[in-house]
Amino acid sequence: MDFTLNLERIEKDFVTALIRQERWAQQQLYEQHYGKLMGVCMRYGSSRDEALDLLHEGFIKAFHNIGKYKPGTSIYSWLRTIMVNTCIDYYRKNMRRRTEDLDSAYFVAQDDPDVLSNLSEQEILAAVQELSPAYRAVFNLYVVEGYSHKEIGEALEITESTSRSNLAKARLKLIEYFSQKRLDFEYKSGSST
Repeated sequence: MDFTLNLERIEKDFVTALIRQERWAQQQLYEQHYGKLMGVCMRYGSSRDEALDLLHEGFIKAFHNIGKYKPGTSIYSWLRTIMVNTCIDYYRKNMRRRTEDLDSAYFVAQDDPDVLSNLSEQEILAAVQELSPAYRAVFNLYVVEGYSHKEIGEALEITESTSRSNLAKARLKLIEYFSQKRLDFEYKSGSST
C-alpha cells in the first residue's frame, strides 16, 4: 500500500515538474520515450529527418499540454496519441493534392499470408516510406493504428471511399515494391553464380 502511494506521489511530482517546465523533467520524459515514439514518426515521415521533425513537434505539443495529462494513466499512450495527431496534422498541412474519390475500390488479395514474416522491420519501414504521403498516412492509420475508414476520413478530411482507395493503392504499391526487390535479389543471385 505504501509502495503504491509512493509511486503516485512520484508521478505527481514529476508531472508537476513538467508543468513548471523544468528542463530535467522534460529531458527525462524525452529520453525515456524517444525510441518508441521515433518509431511511430518514422512510419509517417518520408525520411529520418522528417520523422525527427515530427517527433520534436509532438514533444513541444506534449510539453505545452502536459496539464491535460491525467496522472495514473499511461503517459506513453498519451504521448503516442499526440505523435499520431501531430503526424496527421502535418499530412493535412502538406497535402498538395487530394486523391480523387473512387466509387469502388478494389482490394488486393495476397496468396502468401506469411510474406512479411521473412522481412526485417527496416525493409518494411523502407517500403512504407516509399509510399506517397496520402497512401502512407492511410496505410499507417488503418493497418498500424487500427482506425476505421470513417475515422481516417474525418482525421485527414477525405471521404471514406478515398480512404479505402488509398489503402488499396498503398497495398498495390507495397506489393510492387517487394516484387521488384525479389526480382532484383533473384537477378543478383543468378548472375553471381
